[in-house]
Amino acid sequence: MELVKGTMLLLFCLSLFTLFSLKMPKGMKAMGALADAAVASFLVEAFQSYVGGDMLHIQLLKDTGLAAGGMGGAAAGILVPLALGVSPVYAVLIGCACAGMGILPGFVAGYILSFIVPKIEKKVPAGLDLIVCVAFVAPLARLIATAADPIVTSTLLNIGGIVTSAANGNPMTMGFILGGVITIVATAPLSSMALTAMLGLTGLPMAIGALSVMGSSFMNFVFFDRMKFGDRSTTISVAIEPLTQADVISANPIPVYVTNFVGGGLAGMIVSSFGLVNNAPGTATPIAGLMVMYGFNDPKTVTIAAALCALAGALAGLIGSIVFKNYKIRTVAEIRGEVSTEEKAA
Repeated sequence: MELVKGTMLLLFCLSLFTLFSLKMPKGMKAMGALADAAVASFLVEAFQSYVGGDMLHIQLLKDTGLAAGGMGGAAAGILVPLALGVSPVYAVLIGCACAGMGILPGFVAGYILSFIVPKIEKKVPAGLDLIVCVAFVAPLARLIATAADPIVTSTLLNIGGIVTSAANGNPMTMGFILGGVITIVATAPLSSMALTAMLGLTGLPMAIGALSVMGSSFMNFVFFDRMKFGDRSTTISVAIEPLTQADVISANPIPVYVTNFVGGGLAGMIVSSFGLVNNAPGTATPIAGLMVMYGFNDPKTVTIAAALCALAGALAGLIGSIVFKNYKIRTVAEIRGEVSTEEKAA
């Protein structure tokens, strides 16, 4: 029963992100900026801290990763206002006020203040607007982020109940559910890196997270290519890091999430059957996740399991593209108003 509750909560959260993207003012731009913030903070942390620091034992890289990972809230607080047209100095002011906060609280503060700051600039005389923003906008940003933090933390911890519930059952069942859930989160602005880091996952659950997300690279490459969401750059980007295309994914939730859940679930079952472990929390990311696995397991076993996860992912992407071939999708051109490189060439 707890497993069902956790799964329903996750789906509810993902649906909220999709509704936000489609219905809220400048929702798509805000979601794209949130994805960029996750890449700038969590991806740097996963690669530099665990690969460069823990595996290669380079302290500079370890420090770099830890520093970047702690700036998720600040990054979101800066990039979201910038994407929504706030002047750079005020965007940085908002982001700095969110330092030390989580990425989602920073996002909430940045989004709300993106509509307030322009009004201040318009109504307050030039020069005085800076004083007003320093005096009122900075503490307001911190207040909004602080108010949002308990809600976000509680939600993530409840989703983490999926992990606990599934871990007490059959390992293969756990592998399928956990692999599917983490892979879905990897394509959503929640960020699989943020979720697994906050939950402090280690051992088999973290290994499932790392290799299921790695397998999703091959899955999403095949799926995005065959579904024609965008041009080749879009396809390559989503394969390297799904968060770079979070706005596209949020606009096409059903085909992307269903396909990713199945592919991630298959990868999770593969990892469970090999009994692999990963004691580096937060490494649910394609490249860094795979590299970290070699530090905790037999290299040959990791290579075989990773190859099988990649094949399972590619197969899931192929099947997903067949199942959803007649599904009406929203393309990159529709979402961002961009012209693809193929159209430019034509």
